[in-house]
Amino acid sequence: MGANDPPDMDNVGMKATQDARPIHRVYVDGFYIDKTDVTNAQFAEFVKATQYVTVAEHKPQAEDFPGAPPENLVAGSVVFAPPSHPVPLNNHLQWWTYVKGADWRHPLGPQSDIKGKENYPVVQVAYEDALAYAKWAGKRLPTEAQWEFAARGGQAGKPFVWGDDLRPHGQWMANTFQGHFPDTDRGDDGYVGIAPVAQFPPNPYGLYDMAGNVWQWTSDWYRPDTYQELAAAGGVARNPQGPESSYDPAEPGERKKVQRGGSFLCTDQYCSRYILGTRGKGEVSTGTNHLGFRCVKDGVQRVAAS
Repeated sequence: MGANDPPDMDNVGMKATQDARPIHRVYVDGFYIDKTDVTNAQFAEFVKATQYVTVAEHKPQAEDFPGAPPENLVAGSVVFAPPSHPVPLNNHLQWWTYVKGADWRHPLGPQSDIKGKENYPVVQVAYEDALAYAKWAGKRLPTEAQWEFAARGGQAGKPFVWGDDLRPHGQWMANTFQGHFPDTDRGDDGYVGIAPVAQFPPNPYGLYDMAGNVWQWTSDWYRPDTYQELAAAGGVARNPQGPESSYDPAEPGERKKVQRGGSFLCTDQYCSRYILGTRGKGEVSTGTNHLGFRCVKDGVQRVAAS
């Protein structure tokens, strides 16, 4: 598990891999994993069966946001809102905004919907929303180790889910960002923004969208030093479950889980976490329009990763 700096990535590659080192050996028991991210149609079936209400659809409570003006305590979620012109990349609030009325049915806000997008990945799901779906489906969320084992598809040491080259034979292999980030996505890969599931070739295990399109929740708490501790312990880490608590030096008060795979916003100009082995992170109660999930369940075979 883990990632080294890939060739030709320069400082962006170093940023992407700084919490994904050192590479270390891991063993995981056999498991089954969804071929695609959970789709809008699948999530709608769950909501219809259970009457579940997602975090984004609940009005925020004043005690959870001390000092917030009452008019801001309105149900909603976080949406990518690209500026109309180039901006410095040192402040993500220049392209992310909280939108009242944004939720899984209305990913970009109340004027949007998912009609005709049943085969798109469900987004605007907080961690507990993903957990609730997984439990209903008789599954669970993958550990970070399970996710990476599945993403590698049996290929050790490759920088990308599909192999060694970002664009083999000039072909785009994932839904990422082409153009000038964050203001101009040219859509050279065929999509500006989110795409339906399974529009790009699967990895060698037959899994789609293990890089790009939408980030995916895992069950591990995020800490930047997790891999250092695993490597220091020596030997092979068996079925690692992640640390007991989270810690992000950039936001030490926030509880974050590991997210994997990158999204349609990933680019070597800013976030190149479509690189295999790199790690993302997200506060557990926050959904966005580039974040989804897939599920796993236990199997009976045994497999080894290194």
